[in-house]
Amino acid sequence: MNSADLGRRVGVPSTALFTDQYELTMVQAALKAGTAGRRSVFEAFTRRLPEGRRYGVVAGIGRVLDAVENYHFDDAMLAFLRDQNVVDGPTLDYLADYHFSGDIWGYPEGEVYFPGSPILRVEGSFAECVLLETVILSILNHDSAIAAAASRMSVAAGGRGLIEMGARRTHELSAVASARAAYIGGFDTTSDLAAGFRYNIPTVGTSAHAFTLLHDTERDAFRAQVESLGRDTTLLVDTYDVTAAVRTAVEVAGTELGAVRIDSGDLLLVAHRVRQQLDELGATGTKIVVTSDLDEYAIASLAAAPVDAYGVGTQLVTGSGQPTCSMVYKLVARATSADPADPLRPVAKKSLGAKSSLGGRKWAARRTDEDGVAEAEVIGTGPVPPELAGRQLLVELVRAGEVVAREPLDAARERHIASRAGLPMSAMQLSRGEPVIPTEYV
Repeated sequence: MNSADLGRRVGVPSTALFTDQYELTMVQAALKAGTAGRRSVFEAFTRRLPEGRRYGVVAGIGRVLDAVENYHFDDAMLAFLRDQNVVDGPTLDYLADYHFSGDIWGYPEGEVYFPGSPILRVEGSFAECVLLETVILSILNHDSAIAAAASRMSVAAGGRGLIEMGARRTHELSAVASARAAYIGGFDTTSDLAAGFRYNIPTVGTSAHAFTLLHDTERDAFRAQVESLGRDTTLLVDTYDVTAAVRTAVEVAGTELGAVRIDSGDLLLVAHRVRQQLDELGATGTKIVVTSDLDEYAIASLAAAPVDAYGVGTQLVTGSGQPTCSMVYKLVARATSADPADPLRPVAKKSLGAKSSLGGRKWAARRTDEDGVAEAEVIGTGPVPPELAGRQLLVELVRAGEVVAREPLDAARERHIASRAGLPMSAMQLSRGEPVIPTEYV
């Protein structure tokens, strides 16, 4: 769920200074030139997917909506900008009254995307749109990278449980955002209580090696945990000797023991041995959870192991080697005034290399074959072809400054599962490859 649904906050009251200085200095110069009010269209997109990835995952839209709503300058912020001579007096007056009043359309959260996909389209005056650039990119680049890694891990897990446990491997607020993005991408639970508090993501956790080391014997530690948390708890069995620990765990908790966790060693071999031992002891219903620096490749390598759930930390919250999606936010169309009757004119950066962009206010649709499998991401600036009218991807998110697209987080999670299922089978391959469908411009 979004934080607005729960009324719980883990963050900051304003997002206005989550920006680069040049956003404000551009506003100052545009105000002086009389161009700040020109109607403008900005789009967030990526020119390419991270190397080897076959699809991207849109995540962070709900957080973007929170950020837009919370983008305002309070007195302390304005005083800071004045004292540091960041902008002049007229610009401070403009910022003091700032509230985004335009429109935002975008891919719904959980949808997949491809190079060139207009993931977010922001429309309004130049000044009010350009101020949002940095915070929008900060959220989308981070969250979409985590969600893409989570999606790949979800594919590799093949329906087995996935626990997000990377809070200690990233910034404390990034940890909350990472847990949210991972949930969209297919993870089932998180160890991070702040994420559970803010987004209602199911939380899990029992004990670490320190708890076992605290006690005089492993048996004492297991007994204390079972007496406190019940027989359905998960006991960590690799502090000393795994075989001895599993035997002790079943002796203490009985065959109703919920699960054992393995955090080191040759996970494939150890998991097989532990499963055999549990079954021989009569604990046939006891599950096996494995952790220890897993990524999608390690998870895939354990497909034949009798593992019930995977706990993933570092590789997940760092995007499994791809911590950003390289999204950009570009002005693609603008008018010569604030008059709604003044036509929008396509504009685009022209440069050598791969940093050019395509001008014009865009729509996007996904063409499918007769079986409903995606064939191409179709992007255009003119009329939408009739055969694609029902397959358009952008939805209205903000209308005249008011958010109109709040949804539960589970809706984004379910959307991703459906969207991924509509891709060609090769999208599920973990090997490096090109985007699974091409991007076509019309």
